[in-house]
Amino acid sequence: MAISSVDAKEKAEKEDLLPSNESEIEIRKQQPLKDVSIQKNKIVCDYSQQRSDTCYAHGDIRIVGVWSIIFAASTTTTTTSHPSYKIRPYARKWEQNTMDSIKELTIIPSPANDQIPVCTAKHEVPAIVFSMGGFVGNLFHDFTDILIPLYITSREYNGDVRFLVTNFNWQWIMKYQPILLQLSKYPIIDLDGESRVHCFPFVHVGLKSHKELGIDSSISPNNYSISDFKDFLRQCFSLKRASVDKRRKPRLLMLLRRGSRSLMNEKEVVSMAKSVGFKVVAARPEATGDVARFARVVNSCDAMMGVHGAGLTNMVFLPDGAVAVQVVPWGELKWACRHDFGEPTAGMGLRYVEYEIAKEESSLIFRYPRDHAVFTDPISIHRQGWNALWSVFLHEQSVMLDLGRFRGVLQEVYQSLKEEKMM
Repeated sequence: MAISSVDAKEKAEKEDLLPSNESEIEIRKQQPLKDVSIQKNKIVCDYSQQRSDTCYAHGDIRIVGVWSIIFAASTTTTTTSHPSYKIRPYARKWEQNTMDSIKELTIIPSPANDQIPVCTAKHEVPAIVFSMGGFVGNLFHDFTDILIPLYITSREYNGDVRFLVTNFNWQWIMKYQPILLQLSKYPIIDLDGESRVHCFPFVHVGLKSHKELGIDSSISPNNYSISDFKDFLRQCFSLKRASVDKRRKPRLLMLLRRGSRSLMNEKEVVSMAKSVGFKVVAARPEATGDVARFARVVNSCDAMMGVHGAGLTNMVFLPDGAVAVQVVPWGELKWACRHDFGEPTAGMGLRYVEYEIAKEESSLIFRYPRDHAVFTDPISIHRQGWNALWSVFLHEQSVMLDLGRFRGVLQEVYQSLKEEKMM
């Protein structure tokens, strides 16, 4: 007995192969998506999250990079007009200026297969589409905006997934190759210059992002956590130490910046740290460029200290039980500094110590009179906007640590590590 197209469509709807209504896009505005089971030939988009927008589609997916278009082919024959959805796949959606530099993609539900391009490259695995634009090249943003979200989004596929990227950056790929190779078994596709029509059974556009240097395990696939991510990094870089070494003299990694937020008395600080009892490993910027090599250096240490900056992101390579010491510059920056590098430490199995400098420890005393708002009302500089805050308190400022005061901090850190070793 022949089955009409109407009967076939009704049968497919009953079997959840097609949506029961004509619209094939579902927009999630309120609830975060977790373990989403996408019906075939249906697009689900979530733009309710603070950090990133994401869209999912399952079925006959055809991606044309040079057009910046993703077609979701349908088995329906309806001629009803379908909405399209635009997305910039980068996890910093609240910063408009940044997002303006990210290539926009359009996802189009197509009601008839003959209205979309023919496949010229077929893939059996899912696709994840994201951008390598934004603040790429800054270690903090590399991890917060791309690598951790990419881990959340792709880890559940165990490498059986293909990455397609806009704002392609070959140097970035080579820098983080040990991580990328563990997340996907396949070469990355540069969408910006790709004229072939790539076809996939499933596509995930945009990356899931929860917070700065962190993962919310309650909404992540398989309840992945930032601790799991640290374990994953140890695997990627063959790091030997899962926890602090209980047998040897504590090693302190000192991140020594150049230019802004540098330590003006770094030699004296190194000498003082040695006198406290640490074996000091001094790392200047030129020593940190090779991520794989420097990850091993960080992992060999029991504590790490540095003035607020992207270099503190290297805490992801520290062994559990290690201590991260952040020197907070002058200018009412404690909340922001703690938000970026203090709050993530608990989930990483680290202990966090904070040292907020006094105005006498700031190079700003040589640039501004003591009755200037920089000292009497730093928040008024904040109110002038990000550019003013960055220029004065982050770009112009260096640090002259009070050796006596900071010695007390390092002594506490040293003693806590000795006690850890005796446990």
